[in-house]
Amino acid sequence: MRCCAALRLIAAALLSLIAAACTLAYGTPTPFPTPNAPRVEFLAPANNSQFVEGAEIIVEILAQDAGVGVARVEFQVDGITVSEALPVVSGAVPVFTVRTNWLAEGVGLHALAAFAYRPDGFASEPAFVIVEVLPKD
Repeated sequence: MRCCAALRLIAAALLSLIAAACTLAYGTPTPFPTPNAPRVEFLAPANNSQFVEGAEIIVEILAQDAGVGVARVEFQVDGITVSEALPVVSGAVPVFTVRTNWLAEGVGLHALAAFAYRPDGFASEPAFVIVEVLPKD
C-alpha cells in the first residue's frame, strides 16, 4: 500500500509541474500587426551548380524589406558564417544586393545560406543553394 501512495504523490507532483509549465505568461500584445519578415534569395550561383575545387565562386544575394529596410546580410557555408555585408549608403535600405566570393573547398556537396536582418535584428527565413565541389583532375 505504501508503494501505491508514494506513486500517487509522485504522479500528483508531476501533474502540478506540468500544469505550472503550461501556464505561460504573455506580455502585453502590440496594437499593431507584426511587420513581414525581410526576404532574401540567391541570384548566383544556381542551385545544384558544380565547381572544381579551388575555383572562385561569385555569390550574389538579393535582400529586401519594404518596412524598415535591410541592415545587414549574412552569408554562410555549411552553417558557418563566411561574410557579413552592411549597406554603404545608410544603416538600412529597402533593397540590398550583396556580391561576395567563396573559394570552393572540400570535395562534395555544400549548403550555402543567406539571411537578411532588419535594424532591430529580426531575421529573414534563410535562402539555401546547394553546390557541389568536384576534385581537380
